[in-house]
Amino acid sequence: MSVFFPGLPRDARAVLQGTGETSGNAPETETPAYFANDLTRDGKLAFICHQDQVYTLRITRAGKLILTK
Repeated sequence: MSVFFPGLPRDARAVLQGTGETSGNAPETETPAYFANDLTRDGKLAFICHQDQVYTLRITRAGKLILTK
């Protein structure tokens, strides 16, 4: 299954959740793309760990994304 992300740069690619597979035959140097609802598991909140820091990704009632430390 491939996923289309309208408006992304040409080098963006979709990563199929949980499989590590890419859509199409995209080279490994291209940027992965994710749906925010996949990261939050259709909720409003997700935690993202980066270099021993935990960030909070929140989807607001207005549908905007907020990333905080």
